[in-house]
Amino acid sequence: MEITVAVDAMGGDHGTHVTVPAVLRFLREHADVDVVLVGLPDAIAAELKAHRTETGPRLRVHPASEVVAMDESPQSAMKNKKDSSMRVAINLVKTGEANACVSAGNTGALMATARFVLKTIPGVDRPAIAKLLPTRKGGETCVLDLGANVDCTAAQLVQFAIMGSALFEALRQQPRPRVGLLNVGEEEIKGNEQVKGAAELLRQSPLNFIGNVEGDDLYSGNVDVIACDGFPGNIALKASEGLAKMMADFIKEEFTRGPVSKLLALCAMPVLNRFRKRMDPRRYNGASLLGLRGIVVKSHGGADELAFYWALKQALEEARAGVIQRITDQVQQQVADLGESAAVQ
Repeated sequence: MEITVAVDAMGGDHGTHVTVPAVLRFLREHADVDVVLVGLPDAIAAELKAHRTETGPRLRVHPASEVVAMDESPQSAMKNKKDSSMRVAINLVKTGEANACVSAGNTGALMATARFVLKTIPGVDRPAIAKLLPTRKGGETCVLDLGANVDCTAAQLVQFAIMGSALFEALRQQPRPRVGLLNVGEEEIKGNEQVKGAAELLRQSPLNFIGNVEGDDLYSGNVDVIACDGFPGNIALKASEGLAKMMADFIKEEFTRGPVSKLLALCAMPVLNRFRKRMDPRRYNGASLLGLRGIVVKSHGGADELAFYWALKQALEEARAGVIQRITDQVQQQVADLGESAAVQ
């Protein structure tokens, strides 16, 4: 199956200077994929010329006359930027001209626009931001929601768990992924009423629910999917990113402290390079907006070429795996199985 990915070429802190070279690399390494670059034609043409590349059967440009600013409010983007590169790219998914959309643009505007254009899957109240994080055991854990929703109900947390389970199963070919609920402790008596209610519903569901998990389980490898409210989810993610940056700075400082340290750093360079590659956050760039009737992947706004390339790969994997149909099927089946018990929480 040939996949077409629509790219918001203007989104992010660097716009076409990152999106275009990332797309060119992506096309070189994936022969069965087409890309549509959406944005200001002159800006895209200038970047393509800088890379001595022309459009062709696998790469075309779809014009858009407006750009959503990174600090623009979602309401303004929705009301005043109907021909933005972000919205036009999402529209291509809606019309079936593209199988997925990737944008590094304003997160709030992207979520609001995608929800307005694509609508949510039946049975899903709110879309969630999901991300695959590396674990100590060499695998990954899917965590959602990472900031799209706060003050979620118990039923919405269950929906997140169902969608995350379907995504993980589709991408990693692992039946019945282990599902945990992020809480302040593993005991059933802990947590607020929403978390307690969600845990009770999850115990009744067909999901492979292993119970409450704590923040350190994000990277333990003992759970495949972690469902949470967007407020603690976003804090956990940003705290992790801050810790990783601090550790990298500390290692650099220690190895450059003096002549002996620099010599030791030179000897340890092969190990440090492997460590840096393994921990490189760019290789995990790309968060999925789950619950929509189409694939939308959010790249970090400050992504460089390599990071945006990995966001494109995330979109391709989801399209190949038929993620939307899998989520639709599981949501409809499992919400129906739970019956009225989910509605009253």
